[in-house]
Amino acid sequence: MKKKRKDVFQEEREKVKAKAKKLGPVKLVILAILAAGTVCSFVLYDYIFGADTVFTADYGSDFLNGLMGAIPKIIRCVQIISITAIITTLLLFAISHIFTKSQRSITVSRLCCNLIKWVVAIILVIVVLAVWGVDTTALITGAGVITLVVGLGMQSLIADVVAGLFIVFENEFNLGDIITVDDFRGEVVEMGIRTTKLKAEGNIKIFNNSDLRKILNQTAEPSVAKAYVDIEYSADLGKVEEIIKRCLPEIKIDGATEGVEYNGVNALGASGVQLYFSVKCKEGDKFTVQRALNGE
Repeated sequence: MKKKRKDVFQEEREKVKAKAKKLGPVKLVILAILAAGTVCSFVLYDYIFGADTVFTADYGSDFLNGLMGAIPKIIRCVQIISITAIITTLLLFAISHIFTKSQRSITVSRLCCNLIKWVVAIILVIVVLAVWGVDTTALITGAGVITLVVGLGMQSLIADVVAGLFIVFENEFNLGDIITVDDFRGEVVEMGIRTTKLKAEGNIKIFNNSDLRKILNQTAEPSVAKAYVDIEYSADLGKVEEIIKRCLPEIKIDGATEGVEYNGVNALGASGVQLYFSVKCKEGDKFTVQRALNGE
């Protein structure tokens, strides 16, 4: 039987927690080495960055002088990268660990983590370039002009990013929800700043966020599984309904959130009267419940 949505959400939640708790031995070792090197560099600060050190001495060779003079800059870059990496890792760990109480919190935490990574990477590049003597003011000003020019030619990308932010903060749908877009029905398996991925029957369809219009969120409210039964016109409808009333409470459907309901006559067909039965269930279990209902 298809997994219940509660199980899917629980699985997603445990996956996020496991990822937050398990940073990976390689990453931990690298962070530990960077942290140890950073501490040592601060302890030996005067010997590395002082005015009169082995790195500022004249070795009688432009190559050696340039090489020795570059070492403090390299150490400074390592300091900046180490501190940034440790703080960012702890911040991402905290966000991923804390925001796992609901589908919306997981969705928002993933988006925030992606934004933090991009912002930190851009700031880190600018700071490191400044250490090497690059005029970052002119760089930022030039980047602003370039961004404006590029932005005019990348309006669709900007529209995707803005649409993605609105989708998340307006809580239109979350990870694990089942939605229909352009007649494609699938489960939301990934939400990014630019695209959203839906999964159905082993296929994943990728939508640009700006193309997500007229969305039908089928998880917001309980879904209804339906069954239709035809009886002949010669049958006594009153007796049939008495039998239904007596036997219906005994029918139990796996995956149903409520009991089966008899909704009355649905249509008058060419050869019989069509009776309509329904039962409420979760959208992820709809087709399984509908087959079971037909069987019963």
